[in-house]
Amino acid sequence: MELFGSLQGLGIESATLLMFVMLLVLLVTGMPLAFVTLLVALIFALGWTGPMVVPLITSRVYSFVASFVFVSVPMFVLMAAILDRSGIARDLFDAMKLVGGRLRGGVAIQTIIVAVILAAMSGIIGGEVVLLGLIALPQMLRLGYDRNLAIGVVCAGGALGTMVPPSIVLIIYGLTANVSIGALFTASFLPGLMLAGFYVAYVLVRAYMNPAVAPVAEPNEMTGAEKLKLLRGLILPILVVIAVLGSIYGGIASVTEASAVGVMGVILSTMVRGEFTLTLLKDAALQTLQTVGMIVWIGIGASALVGVFNFMGGINFVSSLITGISDNPTVIILFMMAILFVLGMFLDWVGVALLTMPIFVPIVTDLGYDPVWFGVVFCMNMQVSFLSPPFGPAAFYLKSVAPPEISLGDIFKSLVPFICLQILALAVLIAFPGITGR
Repeated sequence: MELFGSLQGLGIESATLLMFVMLLVLLVTGMPLAFVTLLVALIFALGWTGPMVVPLITSRVYSFVASFVFVSVPMFVLMAAILDRSGIARDLFDAMKLVGGRLRGGVAIQTIIVAVILAAMSGIIGGEVVLLGLIALPQMLRLGYDRNLAIGVVCAGGALGTMVPPSIVLIIYGLTANVSIGALFTASFLPGLMLAGFYVAYVLVRAYMNPAVAPVAEPNEMTGAEKLKLLRGLILPILVVIAVLGSIYGGIASVTEASAVGVMGVILSTMVRGEFTLTLLKDAALQTLQTVGMIVWIGIGASALVGVFNFMGGINFVSSLITGISDNPTVIILFMMAILFVLGMFLDWVGVALLTMPIFVPIVTDLGYDPVWFGVVFCMNMQVSFLSPPFGPAAFYLKSVAPPEISLGDIFKSLVPFICLQILALAVLIAFPGITGR
């Protein structure tokens, strides 16, 4: 009670600093982010205004989880979970041999193309990194690829699910910023391909400057029948991508409806391949429940905290601080990017989006920028967070399936050039916003 009473005597400046310190201290103890934000929200709600503000918090939380578009999140997660358990990704990778061929660095380029197609099927990065780590990494190492290049291609390619629609990061941003998710998907398509193109260019430059880092695959003459058999591995994934993205861009279905179409497409694909079982569906559903449960809890905690902070007047205070940095709008955007970059090194992207976007998006709009463009820029920033130490999740996903001689330190060291490419792509997006079509 003494703590609650002392909070009432604080100014917004001191209260904001205390809230930040409490968040930091509780996170260091290892407590999950969702519970940290909920606890801090409750302390400040009771200490600043008393119990009467609690219903306001619950109504804010309800408005977040009750959004119809939110239904698409578990659908896309379920798509990824089913893909994890099927042989679709492996057949897709084998089919891409026809693209790589005898090109130097061909297997690495093949891996990036497969990563783009998998990203367009599910929008989840964890499954992609693990799949590519199991399929592509051993083949590149066996062919004598430079280990750092092979690791970087797998991690960076697997993380493309953040940028390529239907990205769940874009969906959560759209819900938080109250902008059209269909518009976000359209705006992010070209930047996602641009980033993948940067990766391909890097592989080609490295391979032709130093042929030893990416040997040409051994010649393997295939008959027309064998090539046709490989190409069949492309048909089902491409049909699923067309069904999902085509229905959205064609105006046939909303994002939520398209996510259901995607799940049905993946299930039918496993049936056609003879892989569908009730056990597969049950395991995929349990994985989906676990993943979405984590997202929902983080969303509840972050929504509660932002609601309390807004009620205290904290959002206006922080907004004035940020806009006071400079009269140049570009400098303010770069300052926001720096904040997001630092937060992304330590927090889950869901928490970063839900904690910062209610503050950042109104500022961006007041500066005259398009919130859809900013959503794409935010997602590109989160690309960096998936690879950057100390908690880059892509590195930990790969470590779980990588050969034991590859350490976590090796993985992070291998990611440095790809982080630089992501920062370059982010700079291009800021300098040339027309790439998003906005």
